[in-house]
Amino acid sequence: MLNVERTIISQYANSPSLVQLIHNMDEYIDPRVNIDTFFSYVWNVDTAVGFGLDIWGRIVGVSRLLKIPNDLDTFGYINDNIPADWQPFNQGTFATGAETTQAYYLPDPTYRTLILTKALANIVATTAASLNQLLRNLFPGRGRTYVLDQGGMSMVFVFEFEISQAEYAILTQSGALPHPAGVQYSVVVIPTAAGLFGFSEQGAGVQPFDQGVFYMPAG
Repeated sequence: MLNVERTIISQYANSPSLVQLIHNMDEYIDPRVNIDTFFSYVWNVDTAVGFGLDIWGRIVGVSRLLKIPNDLDTFGYINDNIPADWQPFNQGTFATGAETTQAYYLPDPTYRTLILTKALANIVATTAASLNQLLRNLFPGRGRTYVLDQGGMSMVFVFEFEISQAEYAILTQSGALPHPAGVQYSVVVIPTAAGLFGFSEQGAGVQPFDQGVFYMPAG
Protein backbone atom coordinates (compact mmCIF):
# COMPACT_ATOMS: atom_id res chain seq x y z
CA MET A 1 0.00 0.00 0.00
CA LEU A 2 1.29 3.50 -0.81
CA ASN A 3 1.85 5.90 2.11
CA VAL A 4 1.13 3.29 4.75
CA GLU A 5 2.17 5.81 7.41
CA ARG A 6 -1.03 7.74 6.71
CA THR A 7 -3.03 4.81 8.06
CA ILE A 8 -1.31 4.89 11.47
CA ILE A 9 -3.13 6.99 14.06
CA SER A 10 -1.01 9.48 15.98
CA GLN A 11 -1.07 7.65 19.31
CA TYR A 12 0.82 4.70 17.76
CA ALA A 13 3.05 6.65 15.36
CA ASN A 14 5.98 6.75 17.81
CA SER A 15 5.86 3.04 18.70
CA PRO A 16 8.69 1.31 16.81
CA SER A 17 7.22 -2.16 17.34
CA LEU A 18 3.73 -1.27 16.11
CA VAL A 19 5.05 0.74 13.17
CA GLN A 20 7.31 -2.15 12.14
CA LEU A 21 4.42 -4.64 12.42
CA ILE A 22 2.27 -2.43 10.23
CA HIS A 23 5.01 -2.12 7.63
CA ASN A 24 5.58 -5.87 7.69
CA MET A 25 1.85 -6.51 7.22
CA ASP A 26 1.76 -4.05 4.34
CA GLU A 27 4.59 -5.94 2.66
CA TYR A 28 3.07 -9.36 3.27
CA ILE A 29 -0.43 -8.63 2.01
CA ASP A 30 0.32 -6.01 -0.68
CA PRO A 31 -2.80 -6.31 -2.89
CA ARG A 32 -1.39 -4.51 -5.93
CA VAL A 33 -0.26 -7.69 -7.70
CA ASN A 34 -3.62 -9.36 -7.11
CA ILE A 35 -5.49 -6.27 -8.30
CA ASP A 36 -3.39 -6.10 -11.48
CA THR A 37 -3.94 -9.81 -12.09
CA PHE A 38 -7.69 -9.48 -11.54
CA PHE A 39 -7.83 -6.57 -13.96
CA SER A 40 -5.92 -8.48 -16.65
CA TYR A 41 -7.59 -11.88 -16.32
CA VAL A 42 -11.17 -10.87 -15.43
CA TRP A 43 -12.04 -7.17 -15.61
CA ASN A 44 -10.47 -6.26 -18.96
CA VAL A 45 -12.40 -8.15 -21.64
CA ASP A 46 -9.55 -7.63 -24.14
CA THR A 47 -7.15 -9.68 -21.99
CA ALA A 48 -9.49 -11.85 -19.91
CA VAL A 49 -9.11 -15.61 -20.17
CA GLY A 50 -10.85 -18.73 -18.90
CA PHE A 51 -13.33 -18.04 -16.14
CA GLY A 52 -12.93 -14.29 -16.71
CA LEU A 53 -14.42 -14.66 -20.18
CA ASP A 54 -17.09 -16.98 -18.76
CA ILE A 55 -18.15 -14.13 -16.46
CA TRP A 56 -18.31 -11.71 -19.39
CA GLY A 57 -20.31 -14.26 -21.35
CA ARG A 58 -22.93 -14.41 -18.60
CA ILE A 59 -23.06 -10.61 -18.46
CA VAL A 60 -23.76 -10.14 -22.18
CA GLY A 61 -25.83 -13.33 -22.46
CA VAL A 62 -23.86 -15.68 -24.71
CA SER A 63 -22.65 -19.19 -23.91
CA ARG A 64 -19.23 -20.65 -24.61
CA LEU A 65 -20.75 -24.11 -25.21
CA LEU A 66 -22.60 -24.70 -28.47
CA LYS A 67 -24.40 -27.74 -29.84
CA ILE A 68 -23.50 -28.33 -33.47
CA PRO A 69 -24.59 -31.04 -35.90
CA ASN A 70 -22.31 -33.98 -36.45
CA ASP A 71 -20.07 -33.35 -39.48
CA LEU A 72 -20.12 -36.88 -40.89
CA ASP A 73 -20.11 -37.02 -44.69
CA THR A 74 -23.53 -38.34 -45.77
CA PHE A 75 -24.60 -39.46 -49.23
CA GLY A 76 -27.46 -37.42 -50.59
CA TYR A 77 -28.87 -34.96 -53.08
CA ILE A 78 -28.89 -31.20 -53.13
CA ASN A 79 -31.01 -29.58 -50.43
CA ASP A 80 -31.32 -26.34 -48.53
CA ASN A 81 -28.87 -27.20 -45.75
CA ILE A 82 -26.26 -24.52 -45.21
CA PRO A 83 -23.43 -25.39 -45.00
CA ALA A 84 -24.06 -28.18 -47.51
CA ASP A 85 -23.94 -31.60 -45.82
CA TRP A 86 -24.41 -33.96 -48.77
CA GLN A 87 -21.79 -35.97 -50.65
CA PRO A 88 -21.84 -37.76 -54.05
CA PHE A 89 -21.29 -41.45 -54.88
CA ASN A 90 -18.04 -42.92 -53.57
CA GLN A 91 -17.74 -40.06 -51.07
CA GLY A 92 -20.59 -40.18 -48.58
CA THR A 93 -22.15 -42.88 -46.40
CA PHE A 94 -25.85 -43.62 -46.06
CA ALA A 95 -27.59 -41.88 -43.19
CA THR A 96 -28.64 -44.08 -40.27
CA GLY A 97 -31.60 -41.91 -39.33
CA ALA A 98 -30.16 -41.01 -35.94
CA GLU A 99 -29.66 -37.29 -35.45
CA THR A 100 -26.44 -36.79 -33.56
CA THR A 101 -24.95 -33.58 -32.24
CA GLN A 102 -21.71 -32.69 -30.58
CA ALA A 103 -20.84 -30.06 -28.03
CA TYR A 104 -18.29 -27.48 -29.12
CA TYR A 105 -16.39 -25.54 -26.45
CA LEU A 106 -15.27 -22.22 -27.90
CA PRO A 107 -11.60 -21.37 -27.28
CA ASP A 108 -10.79 -18.06 -25.63
CA PRO A 109 -9.97 -16.01 -28.80
CA THR A 110 -13.17 -17.10 -30.57
CA TYR A 111 -15.26 -16.65 -27.43
CA ARG A 112 -13.83 -13.16 -26.86
CA THR A 113 -14.82 -12.13 -30.38
CA LEU A 114 -18.29 -13.57 -29.83
CA ILE A 115 -18.64 -11.72 -26.50
CA LEU A 116 -17.65 -8.38 -28.04
CA THR A 117 -20.00 -8.97 -30.95
CA LYS A 118 -22.88 -9.87 -28.63
CA ALA A 119 -22.17 -6.81 -26.47
CA LEU A 120 -22.44 -4.63 -29.56
CA ALA A 121 -25.56 -6.50 -30.67
CA ASN A 122 -27.19 -5.73 -27.30
CA ILE A 123 -27.02 -1.98 -27.87
CA VAL A 124 -26.86 -1.51 -31.63
CA ALA A 125 -29.70 -0.54 -33.93
CA THR A 126 -30.67 -3.27 -36.38
CA THR A 127 -29.81 -1.29 -39.49
CA ALA A 128 -27.96 -2.77 -42.47
CA ALA A 129 -24.85 -0.71 -41.69
CA SER A 130 -24.78 -1.87 -38.06
CA LEU A 131 -25.35 -5.52 -38.96
CA ASN A 132 -22.62 -5.37 -41.59
CA GLN A 133 -20.22 -4.08 -38.93
CA LEU A 134 -21.22 -6.94 -36.64
CA LEU A 135 -20.43 -9.47 -39.35
CA ARG A 136 -17.03 -7.91 -40.01
CA ASN A 137 -16.25 -8.04 -36.29
CA LEU A 138 -17.26 -11.67 -36.05
CA PHE A 139 -15.33 -12.80 -39.15
CA PRO A 140 -12.40 -10.39 -39.55
CA GLY A 141 -10.29 -10.79 -42.67
CA ARG A 142 -12.22 -13.79 -43.97
CA GLY A 143 -13.85 -12.21 -47.00
CA ARG A 144 -17.00 -10.34 -47.94
CA THR A 145 -19.98 -10.73 -45.63
CA TYR A 146 -23.09 -8.58 -45.52
CA VAL A 147 -26.86 -8.51 -45.11
CA LEU A 148 -29.47 -8.31 -47.85
CA ASP A 149 -32.98 -6.95 -47.44
CA GLN A 150 -35.21 -9.27 -49.47
CA GLY A 151 -38.38 -7.36 -48.75
CA GLY A 152 -41.49 -9.01 -47.43
CA MET A 153 -40.14 -8.96 -43.85
CA SER A 154 -37.17 -11.20 -44.64
CA MET A 155 -33.41 -10.73 -44.75
CA VAL A 156 -30.32 -12.81 -45.53
CA PHE A 157 -26.88 -12.93 -43.95
CA VAL A 158 -24.49 -13.61 -46.86
CA PHE A 159 -21.01 -15.09 -46.54
CA GLU A 160 -18.79 -15.19 -49.61
CA PHE A 161 -16.45 -17.71 -47.99
CA GLU A 162 -16.66 -21.12 -46.39
CA ILE A 163 -17.76 -21.37 -42.76
CA SER A 164 -17.39 -24.34 -40.46
CA GLN A 165 -20.14 -26.22 -38.68
CA ALA A 166 -19.06 -24.55 -35.44
CA GLU A 167 -19.26 -21.11 -37.02
CA TYR A 168 -22.68 -21.91 -38.43
CA ALA A 169 -23.77 -22.91 -34.93
CA ILE A 170 -22.52 -19.55 -33.65
CA LEU A 171 -24.55 -17.75 -36.27
CA THR A 172 -27.77 -19.69 -35.63
CA GLN A 173 -27.60 -20.51 -31.92
CA SER A 174 -25.58 -17.89 -30.06
CA GLY A 175 -27.98 -15.00 -30.57
CA ALA A 176 -25.05 -12.76 -31.56
CA LEU A 177 -26.74 -11.75 -34.82
CA PRO A 178 -29.70 -9.49 -34.10
CA HIS A 179 -32.47 -8.78 -36.55
CA PRO A 180 -35.46 -6.44 -36.59
CA ALA A 181 -38.51 -7.69 -34.72
CA GLY A 182 -40.78 -9.80 -36.88
CA VAL A 183 -38.23 -10.15 -39.69
CA GLN A 184 -37.33 -13.66 -40.80
CA TYR A 185 -33.68 -14.25 -41.56
CA SER A 186 -31.57 -16.97 -43.13
CA VAL A 187 -27.88 -17.65 -43.71
CA VAL A 188 -26.47 -18.11 -47.21
CA VAL A 189 -22.93 -19.31 -47.83
CA ILE A 190 -21.44 -18.80 -51.29
CA PRO A 191 -18.67 -21.41 -51.28
CA THR A 192 -15.38 -21.29 -53.10
CA ALA A 193 -14.78 -23.57 -56.06
CA ALA A 194 -12.95 -26.12 -53.90
CA GLY A 195 -15.01 -29.28 -53.55
CA LEU A 196 -17.54 -28.35 -56.22
CA PHE A 197 -18.07 -30.10 -59.55
CA GLY A 198 -16.95 -28.01 -62.48
CA PHE A 199 -14.68 -27.51 -65.47
CA SER A 200 -11.17 -26.10 -65.55
CA GLU A 201 -12.42 -22.74 -66.84
CA GLN A 202 -14.02 -22.19 -63.45
CA GLY A 203 -10.64 -22.00 -61.77
CA ALA A 204 -8.48 -23.98 -59.39
CA GLY A 205 -10.11 -26.31 -56.89
CA VAL A 206 -13.02 -27.64 -58.93
CA GLN A 207 -13.60 -31.39 -58.86
CA PRO A 208 -14.45 -33.95 -61.60
CA PHE A 209 -17.28 -36.52 -61.79
CA ASP A 210 -17.76 -38.63 -58.63
CA GLN A 211 -15.64 -36.14 -56.68
CA GLY A 212 -17.42 -32.80 -56.59
CA VAL A 213 -20.98 -31.79 -55.79
CA PHE A 214 -23.23 -29.45 -57.76
CA TYR A 215 -23.61 -25.99 -56.31
CA MET A 216 -27.12 -24.75 -55.67
CA PRO A 217 -27.44 -21.31 -54.07
CA ALA A 218 -29.90 -21.27 -51.21
CA GLY A 219 -32.31 -18.48 -50.56
